[in-house]
Amino acid sequence: MLKRWKAVLAVTSVLALALSAALAAGGASADKAGRSEPATTTPIKHLVVIFDENVSFDHYFATYPNAENPPGEPSFTALPGTPSVNGLNTSLLAPNNPNSVQPFRLDRSQAVTCDQDHSYTDEQAAFDGGLMDKFVETVGRGSGTCEEAGKGKGLVMGHYDGNTVTGLWNYAQHFAMSDNSYGTTFGPSTVGALNLVSGQTNGATLTSSAVTANGTVIGDPQPTGDKCDTRDNTTMSSSNKNVGDLLNEAGVTWGWFEGGFADCNATHENIDGVVSKDYIPHHEPFQYYASTANPQHLPPSSTAMIGRTDQANHQYDLSDFWKALDAGDMPAVSFLKPPAYQDGHAGYSDPLDEQRFLVETINRLQRTSDWNSTAVVIAYDDSDGWYDHQMGPIVNQSMDPAHDALDGASCGSNPADVSGGYQDRCGYGPRLPLLVVSPFAKQNYVDNSVTDQSSVLRFVEDNWGLGRIGDGSFDAKAGSLDGMFDFEHPSAGRLFLDPTTGEHP
Repeated sequence: MLKRWKAVLAVTSVLALALSAALAAGGASADKAGRSEPATTTPIKHLVVIFDENVSFDHYFATYPNAENPPGEPSFTALPGTPSVNGLNTSLLAPNNPNSVQPFRLDRSQAVTCDQDHSYTDEQAAFDGGLMDKFVETVGRGSGTCEEAGKGKGLVMGHYDGNTVTGLWNYAQHFAMSDNSYGTTFGPSTVGALNLVSGQTNGATLTSSAVTANGTVIGDPQPTGDKCDTRDNTTMSSSNKNVGDLLNEAGVTWGWFEGGFADCNATHENIDGVVSKDYIPHHEPFQYYASTANPQHLPPSSTAMIGRTDQANHQYDLSDFWKALDAGDMPAVSFLKPPAYQDGHAGYSDPLDEQRFLVETINRLQRTSDWNSTAVVIAYDDSDGWYDHQMGPIVNQSMDPAHDALDGASCGSNPADVSGGYQDRCGYGPRLPLLVVSPFAKQNYVDNSVTDQSSVLRFVEDNWGLGRIGDGSFDAKAGSLDGMFDFEHPSAGRLFLDPTTGEHP
């Protein structure tokens, strides 16, 4: 194992020389056609955000970097000097955990599991005012119709290790990860997606039960007008802005690329034979804003226009990203959403199908000439309710007894700590995985600084000089991702993994 890693690292001195021209941050770049891109404040000219589904930090990294390594599963052995993380130490493992079911390891044969409860209110109740001891009773949702490891609702306490999420553990070894990053607020997928692109979940029309009387999204309404909609929906106020609006104003190329966007009825099955539609409307945040929506899912007018404003309005099928990449014209900012069966969401996806998407995508990106100026951020929309022992800081309070439950019937009690005066945005929420894969990522590094989903938004704003969203957006509070990078000494190189095992061949 160590020899293989040394072989990978041996290329870094050559790569560092090749990157020397990129280190002069601030210079404008040009696409294949010679069109100029605005200058950046770092050497990162291309940001790719892979936004996966429904994983808490402990669910994937509870025992990192120590894997059990049973026979028949991919093995993982940490490199010497690997830093520890804020995971489940002996004081929180069986029999010492305060929850009614003790944490337990899920093996590779249990990759397909039941979905858990991850609603705004129930997640707060699971935290029990910071005691972190009510997960089984409030968000556990085991069922006899899917894998629940014989634990029933106690499945919510299960976690994987480097024998199942092997690829992610190997990326953490070679690049940078955070053990202190959170959902911007409590709540499910749409909440996380809106926070990723705007840091703001308030301002929605009151046309869905997933929107509170205060106009805040706390559930999963679908975007009004999306031709793939199947249930109640909402739209964000025309006064609300998202990062796409800021990128358009600055003339920066960008796009949201989602599996199944070109065909509402396209389906795939995961490794257990569960069939799901590739495209899920409430996972597409830009569709909630008239300024960035493509409700009829119109294709780009040409490959050359991918990332630029035309009838597609920056909303694309995932296949369009690869067309642009193959043409040597990758947008400056790209959000990638896998088809549902590969997004990691328990119930219809799983960590092994998710791993295949992650590894195949990153392998392919590393083979491009743009890799020397690229950063890939792997982030998640919510925790799915899966147990995580660490409560984050509450940087934004909410006092709505109809929906808040962190302190019984509220999330704090100080009106001055309610940004913009908008209720139902209690946060930070559950702790989530966050990794950076890039030549500029610090190697085998664990970042402990506090970040959240809107930290990705803030990185885009700062790197391309866009300014802030305003109006109570969490981007004003977000911690920086810069601690995961070393812009002066790029050396992380490339790491190609096997998409099936997650191992380095």
